Amino acid sequence: MILCGKETEERRQHSTALIPYSVYRCRIPIDFMNVPLHWHSEFELNRIIKGEGEFLCGGERWKAGAGEMLILPPNILHAAYPVSDVELIYDALVFSPVMLGANSGDRCAMECIRPLLNGSAVPAARILPSMPDYSSLWSCAERIFFCVEENSARYDLMLKSELLRLFWILESSQVLPCQEKPEMENWEALRPALEFMMEHFSEGVRVEDLARISHLSQSHFMSCFKKAAGVSAMEYLAQLRVKAACEALASSEKRISEIALSCGYGNLSNFNRQFKRIAGCTPREYRSQSSNAMEARSRKVSMEFS
Repeated sequence: MILCGKETEERRQHSTALIPYSVYRCRIPIDFMNVPLHWHSEFELNRIIKGEGEFLCGGERWKAGAGEMLILPPNILHAAYPVSDVELIYDALVFSPVMLGANSGDRCAMECIRPLLNGSAVPAARILPSMPDYSSLWSCAERIFFCVEENSARYDLMLKSELLRLFWILESSQVLPCQEKPEMENWEALRPALEFMMEHFSEGVRVEDLARISHLSQSHFMSCFKKAAGVSAMEYLAQLRVKAACEALASSEKRISEIALSCGYGNLSNFNRQFKRIAGCTPREYRSQSSNAMEARSRKVSMEFS
């Protein structure tokens, strides 16, 4: 996912007034190495199809596998990382609160939906096969993604009803209890540092600067960051730089030395070493693999329309 701006808030527009949702098939590490910490103003429903991954949501962390679902409220920091060499494939529906009637003034919106938006309630984001209503929830999710694939106004009507049904089941099962967000103060304090890192990752970024931006002591900042992101701030910075390098390698013909410099590496050998450590291959190999994958997708599209 492309991040920027307020900078961990996504640049990508997931919803419009006409079509208030978007859907993505996420494949980690095939399409991208991970989904780094970010947030957006929409809800997100994740349905894990294959493999296993580590998900971070609002200061909590889970290893989730095939058959599980995650529901994320708006404006909450979240991320997804691979587990070892296991391929993770999941569908992500990112949808505007208007799909749930959040703009309405009725008691349903006031008592059930708006608390999910203003922070007074947090969904238990993880839906497990062991839950009593799991089969109903999974069937509901299947219909939701079916409606999205149909991509028409008529199926948008059904999509709204299925999303409301999903939340009704969760509410009825008391999976959405009103509660304070766990340990959110330090988690929220990291947002300015994340924004700074996204905007300045190609420059010299120091831990002491990040701690100052977050209004935390250096030791407390490092502890909070490691707990929230699962890695140190400097490792997260390296991941941002390598992610940017991957995008440049796949989408441009710039020399590798140019890309290294633009991503914050003044030393080419250090860039090559860090890139291979994080991406699992050299920059040259990554560019070749990306080119081959693009050609394969083009051939597939050509065959489908021939």
